[in-house]
Amino acid sequence: MKLKILYSFLKADIELIEKELENAIQSHSPLLNGASLHLIQAGGKRIRPVFVLLAAKFGQYDIERIKDVAVALELIHMASLVHDDVIDDAELRRGKPTIKAQWNNKVAMYTGDYIFARSLEYITNIEDAQAHQILSSTMVELSIGEIVQIKDKYRYEQNLREYLRRIKRKTALLIAASCQLGAIAAGAEEEVHRKLYQFGYYVGMAFQITDDILDFTATEKELGKPAGDDLRQGNITLPVLYAMENKALRSKIIKVTEHSTKNEMEEIIRLIKSTDAIERSHILSKKYLVKALNILEELPVNRAKKSLKDVATFIGKRKY
Repeated sequence: MKLKILYSFLKADIELIEKELENAIQSHSPLLNGASLHLIQAGGKRIRPVFVLLAAKFGQYDIERIKDVAVALELIHMASLVHDDVIDDAELRRGKPTIKAQWNNKVAMYTGDYIFARSLEYITNIEDAQAHQILSSTMVELSIGEIVQIKDKYRYEQNLREYLRRIKRKTALLIAASCQLGAIAAGAEEEVHRKLYQFGYYVGMAFQITDDILDFTATEKELGKPAGDDLRQGNITLPVLYAMENKALRSKIIKVTEHSTKNEMEEIIRLIKSTDAIERSHILSKKYLVKALNILEELPVNRAKKSLKDVATFIGKRKY
């Protein structure tokens, strides 16, 4: 089953947001236009806009109002990807050259900054001080997370708590904000939008852990980048933390660098998969997913509630 089927009743609204994203990145600079459009056309799951729209169904749903929030959240996500690719020196994203690979690091950084700025313009259309506070706090944490990710590269002396804090900032907080801001923009009750925030946070944690698992279990074609690339770039993820409990394997993992060959990485991946690291990572991801679904049970019954459950379950258990 494809993800889009789970929220097919939002098809027209998602298409509207897709067009608005293209409008949002338009500028007087052909270079900025080309780089930004390159990123949008690379595609993506559009998870954050979907959560914005579904959460808005718990209030007075008005796509003309809600779309500004959906566009703003996706632009923030896109900008963070551009910056991540510079930090990770990544050549591919979703199977296509990154902006830094297609142009250079300077163009990529300024393009990311521009996309961030455009996101702020869109959120100003929502006249709610709480919404602005939530978004600004989220962006602060997201920025701190990017700095911490740089500091933690190839730092093999990490623990589970540090990893969880990092993925919270990297992924979970923005998904949580997407759920909460969608509900706020639709005028949902405070109790509802706070629970949606919790739901989004737990889903985001499960989502990122699953992403980190897929870096070792999916194929290069499915990932759109080489398997094991996170580790090769120095990002110490949950499967790696678990695998390094094996001292013999740890001694091999800590030798990984950005210059490690494809054959060397394939061997490391094979060894990691031979341990219980992948299974244990799935168990933790499932715990976060269960927490998300339990929160969802406390929300009013509507069509969106079922879709939120289906989408959360899908992205928490996806194979690629």
